[in-house]
Amino acid sequence: MVVKHLVRVYSKSMLFNEKKAAQVAAFFLHRGGGRLDILKLMKLMYLAERSSLTRFGEPLTGDWLFSMEHGPVLSRTLNHLNGFVDSAPDGWEAWISGREDHLVAIKKHIDDTKKELSSLSDADLEVLQEVWGEYGHLTGFQLRDLTHEICPEWEDPEHSSIPIPYTRVLRHVGHSPEVVKELDQRIRAQRQLEKILEKAGS
Repeated sequence: MVVKHLVRVYSKSMLFNEKKAAQVAAFFLHRGGGRLDILKLMKLMYLAERSSLTRFGEPLTGDWLFSMEHGPVLSRTLNHLNGFVDSAPDGWEAWISGREDHLVAIKKHIDDTKKELSSLSDADLEVLQEVWGEYGHLTGFQLRDLTHEICPEWEDPEHSSIPIPYTRVLRHVGHSPEVVKELDQRIRAQRQLEKILEKAGS
C-alpha cells in the first residue's frame, strides 16, 4: 500500500531532463552570485539529486549517477559541463556558459527563481534551497571530502568511474525494500524507453 501511494503521488519522469538539469545548475549559480567552481557545482547538484531521492523516492533531473575519483557525479550533466555533448534548444548552453579556469557562469539574469526557472516545481525549489542553505558555504574540495563521508553509495573507482544504481542510493537513504523494488522496476522501464527514444532519434 505504501509503495502504491508513493508511485501515485510522485509520478515524475525518471528520464534525463537536460533543461531541468540546466535550471538546477542555474539556481545554484544564481545563489552563488552568478559564478561557481565546477567541482562545487557538481557536488551541489549531486546532493540535490540525492536529497530528492531521500524525500520523494524520485530523482530530480533523471541523470545517471557515477562514482568518480572526486566523489559522486551526475554523468550527463558533467558531459555538458565538459562540452562533450550537443545541447538541446533551451537546454544547457542556453543557461550555462562554457567552463573557464575551473569556473562556470550563468548566462541569464534571474530575478524570480520560481517564475523564471519554470522547469522546477515548488518541491524541487525547496530541495535546492535546502541544499544551498546547508552546503552552499563550502568549497568544492570541502564538498568533495564531505560526499566521500556522507554518501556511502560512492565507492573509490581507482582513477576510473563506476555506475551508482538509484537502488543503492534509495537503500542508503532509508527507503524500505518494497519501495526500492517498486521504484527499481519503474527506473528500468523508463531507462529502456530512454534507449528506444535515443535510438529513434539517432
